[in-house]
Amino acid sequence: MTRSPQKPTLHLLCGKIASGKSTLSATLATQPGSVIIAEDRWLAQLYADEMQTVADYVRCSTKLKNAIKPHLIALLNAGVTLILDFPANTVASREWMMDIIRESGADNQLHYLNVPDDVCKARLHARNQSGTHDFAATDEQFDLITRHFVEPNDQEGFNIIRHS
Repeated sequence: MTRSPQKPTLHLLCGKIASGKSTLSATLATQPGSVIIAEDRWLAQLYADEMQTVADYVRCSTKLKNAIKPHLIALLNAGVTLILDFPANTVASREWMMDIIRESGADNQLHYLNVPDDVCKARLHARNQSGTHDFAATDEQFDLITRHFVEPNDQEGFNIIRHS
C-alpha cells in the first residue's frame, strides 16, 4: 500500500524576546519528521565574537539568512517539516520567510506568541541568571529590539496561530 507523501510545514515563530519561541519550537519538534533550525544556535557558533550590538546582530543575521535559505528550501522540498526558530517579528523578516514558503511550496504555520512585556522581561531575567541561553539580552536591548516589533496580520498570507 502506497501512502501519499504529506506536504511539509514551515513553522515560524513571532514573539518578543523571552516570549517562549524556543520552548514552543522544542514542543513542535516532537512531531515525527520535524527539525528545528535555531538562529541563536547558528549565530552563537558562527559569529559569537562579532556580536556586541544590535547592529552586529542585524549584520550577522542577514549573512546567515542569505547562506541558509537555499538549504531550508531543499529540506522542505525533501519533505522535512521545519521549525524555523528565527524571530518573525518584522514585516521584512516575514517577507524573507514567505519567499521560502513560495519557493518550496510548503505549508506554513506562523505561531504568534502574544506575551506582555513585563512577563517577557521577567522570563528574560530568569533566563539570563540561568546561563542556559546562547545570548543574554539586557532590559535596554529588549526595549530597543521591541520597538521594531510588528504584529503579524492576515494580509501577509500566513496561517497565523495565536498563543496567549
